[in-house]
Amino acid sequence: MTTGLHHVTALTRRVQANVDFYAGFLGLRLVKRTGGFEDANQLHLFYGDAAGAPGALVTFLVWEDGGPGRAGHGAPGEIALAVPADSIGLWLTRALAAHVPVEGPLREFGETVLRLKDPDGIIVKLVGADLPATAPLGPVEAPRRLRAVTLFTEHPDETAAFVARFGYREAAREGAVRRLVSDTDALDIRDATGFWEAAPGTGGIDHVAFRAPDVAAVAAMEAALAPAEPTALHDRTYFTSLYVREPGGSLLEYATDGPGFAVDEAPDHLGETLFVPVDDPRRAADLRVMLPQFALPGAPRLPQRDLPFVHRIFTPEEPDGTTLVLLHGSGGNEADLLPFAHRVAPHATLVALRGRAVEEGTPRWFRREGLMRFDQDDIRAEAEAFDAFLTEARRAYGLDPDGLSVIGYSNGAAFLGAVLQLYPGAVRRAVLLRPAAALEQAPAADLHGTRVLALTGTRDFFRAEAPKLTAALTAAGAEVTLRALDAGHDITTADEAAVHHWMTGETDD
Repeated sequence: MTTGLHHVTALTRRVQANVDFYAGFLGLRLVKRTGGFEDANQLHLFYGDAAGAPGALVTFLVWEDGGPGRAGHGAPGEIALAVPADSIGLWLTRALAAHVPVEGPLREFGETVLRLKDPDGIIVKLVGADLPATAPLGPVEAPRRLRAVTLFTEHPDETAAFVARFGYREAAREGAVRRLVSDTDALDIRDATGFWEAAPGTGGIDHVAFRAPDVAAVAAMEAALAPAEPTALHDRTYFTSLYVREPGGSLLEYATDGPGFAVDEAPDHLGETLFVPVDDPRRAADLRVMLPQFALPGAPRLPQRDLPFVHRIFTPEEPDGTTLVLLHGSGGNEADLLPFAHRVAPHATLVALRGRAVEEGTPRWFRREGLMRFDQDDIRAEAEAFDAFLTEARRAYGLDPDGLSVIGYSNGAAFLGAVLQLYPGAVRRAVLLRPAAALEQAPAADLHGTRVLALTGTRDFFRAEAPKLTAALTAAGAEVTLRALDAGHDITTADEAAVHHWMTGETDD
């Protein structure tokens, strides 16, 4: 019977730091990169041994700049990787040199252990255990496979009994932890009674998966669990999975060994191509722009800067020196306008920001005080921060001011209109999609040399708001083009064409 761990999946908030730790510091191989199967807007990274074999896989869903979770009962809490027993000293030295938080060496269940923290704060243990590797990585000290995963539970007896059906049996106990073993690895059950409950978010472990030999075994497990336990069966392209929660609350997965990651990528090129699990070519192209980019260790990369706004940069394959700065609408986020902007200007570098005024859990650019009434002090404060962002971003990322334009949609367009009036010259080319006037008393400004395109929708409820803003911009000296499109408040392909023509100087045929 095939037994043991298949993979463990966690969540990260910074993809580049995650890649640098798991592929760089630990030396695991990135064997697959995809859009998430449950949510294609999430990047999903798979790290493993040289072949991406079951039993050696650690995977991450990327919630870029997402909210942090909390470790606690009802979720897995620790990941352990097996390394050669005589390499623990080397790993300790390496962790200290790289400023990776480390504790130990310690002894757990007769094995020497280093407890590390990854960039999200997840406990990653390096265990001196001379276990065989299915497909060894190059360095002799490299991790060989998963050694164990720890489940935090308030019901340790029930949890242990439930996971026994996946081929685990109790072997030892130390304090509040009981160790269950399979033929290849271990599962540690920690009694977390009285501890707080886990909260989902970045820095948390989502689930642990066990190995199934084939689809028939998964179907048999589903039949054995039903109807007492709610389950969900999914085809994940690289394996077929059954999901179920154990009595302590942790999400468990039962995943087939095959067909494996080489089903759509040559073994020598695993992890090089981004796959997205959608059939619509346009949607697939959009996702490849929306999913966060990263560089593998040793590859060229942009510096990461801590600037006033959360932001994401998309670099095209053949950049032409132009830059589009993107400001989303109410309730959106920094990824929303990336596909639109890439279709408008395929060779432009895109810098997408997230508004900082959060209302009802969603980002905006300034606070509201009622319908079409806005917090004027907040607008001015955020405009000052945005002006500082542009100054720092130009210097940090080497952006050419002469090739920079800013696009704002809805709330982002209203904010951009206020920035134009409050900080003349900060933005020389602006696109306002479904804008409104945000400032009640705009200061006198000289906008000569500033070009503005404003697009309204003939069926937009707020269509009458745009002329108030564009009239003020024109009076200040800006060169303003105001067009009404056959559209509502949503962005359409007509907007794409209009913005492309305006930016390139092309005319409609």
